[in-house]
Amino acid sequence: MATQTRTETDAIEMLKADHRKVLGLFKEFSQAGERAYAGKKRLAEQIFEELEVHSKLEEELFYPAVEKTADQEQEELVTESLEEHHVVDLLIEELKAMEPDDERYDAKMTVLCENVQHHIEEEEGEMFPKAKRELRDQLDTLADRMKLRKKELMASGR
Repeated sequence: MATQTRTETDAIEMLKADHRKVLGLFKEFSQAGERAYAGKKRLAEQIFEELEVHSKLEEELFYPAVEKTADQEQEELVTESLEEHHVVDLLIEELKAMEPDDERYDAKMTVLCENVQHHIEEEEGEMFPKAKRELRDQLDTLADRMKLRKKELMASGR
């Protein structure tokens, strides 16, 4: 009897699932309304945690794997993605220093959402298809490493 060695989700599918989750949280935030202070604060904290953990997974595990097989175009996409993570980190830090009832909070959250949406479109439209071909034999093992690291990050509060 053969043992099943493939994981349920490969690394790219795992990252895409994270994307869907954070986009759903952004949607909930935008629908919370101006007076939903507690709900917005809770959603914002979830968004920040999801983005911070996701970025670490990409930076520590996924992008280095992509770079090992990357051509110039993929290398440029990784470099750009790292810069986009930096911008997201700055926006998160600014939002953490504010309260949801600040008049600029919703606008800044909208800018964060737009940046994340752009980043997702580039990854899923450009980086992931090529990475799926180049890393096909490594995606399950990479997913296992990412799941373990994600568990560690979530347990430590990032």
